[in-house]
Amino acid sequence: MAKMIHSMIRVKDEARSLEFYDKAFGLKVADKLDFDDFALIYLANDETSFELELTVNKGEPKDYDLGDGYGHLAVSVEAAELEPLHHKLTELGHQPRSIVEFQPGGEVVAKFFFVADPDGYQIEVLARTGRFAKL
Repeated sequence: MAKMIHSMIRVKDEARSLEFYDKAFGLKVADKLDFDDFALIYLANDETSFELELTVNKGEPKDYDLGDGYGHLAVSVEAAELEPLHHKLTELGHQPRSIVEFQPGGEVVAKFFFVADPDGYQIEVLARTGRFAKL
């Protein structure tokens, strides 16, 4: 059976992205492969073996066009951490969207908010409750 190990996004400013993912989600550099024209930076934390790969194309003159095919990344936090993290991201100037409780039929399936990283990638932050209690 296949095991998901990482997802990759292209970022413009390495330092800005590393700071965001560290402060927002505690993701640290697990490995970095540095080449002449690009670098691959793998971010991880102790919560999971899944990594986020940042690709930095050196000398890229313009921002990336995310197009209309990109969806989002998702992370989960303990339910009690959702609101404090939302507050922290707000204080850091990242303008997270409002916290939403998705409860079709009256049962809470998910409690979450979205925040954009410095390159505009959307990240869904889910409380470990409802469908996501064990993720």
